[in-house]
Amino acid sequence: MRQQKSFEHTIAIAAPAETVFAAFFDAGMLATWWSALRSVTTPVPLGVFAVEWRTSEWVDDRLGPLGGVFHGTVVDVRAGREFTVAECWWLPPTGDPIGPMSLHVSCKPDREGCLLTVAQRGHEPSPRWDRYYELIGRGWHTSLAALKRLVEEA
Repeated sequence: MRQQKSFEHTIAIAAPAETVFAAFFDAGMLATWWSALRSVTTPVPLGVFAVEWRTSEWVDDRLGPLGGVFHGTVVDVRAGREFTVAECWWLPPTGDPIGPMSLHVSCKPDREGCLLTVAQRGHEPSPRWDRYYELIGRGWHTSLAALKRLVEEA
């Protein structure tokens, strides 16, 4: 039996939880820390969560060029603290979409600021999905480090 792939990472950030939460719903901040070309992210139940990236020059053997659009529907929001996006799909620049998935983001206040946890789940047992999680894991780590720098320097 194959192991179900997912991504989950927690990072301590020396900024208020509300500021970190807002970074997922502010187009300018998303452009800075997540390299979003465009975004529509609405922090209300049934709100849109869509982020677009430029097509990469690099082409993966299994997934093709990276970039494209990640989108889903916000299904749960606890303002300034956490949210869940369901029915998420990644629409790559070429090739078939990958999904459905879920994305859960939690910003828990602590003495130093907050603990941000990002969890992405959803998997089909295939080499393409395995490669997707391998690459997004690297991408999330890089992006969350950029988010940390952005909000801590503000």
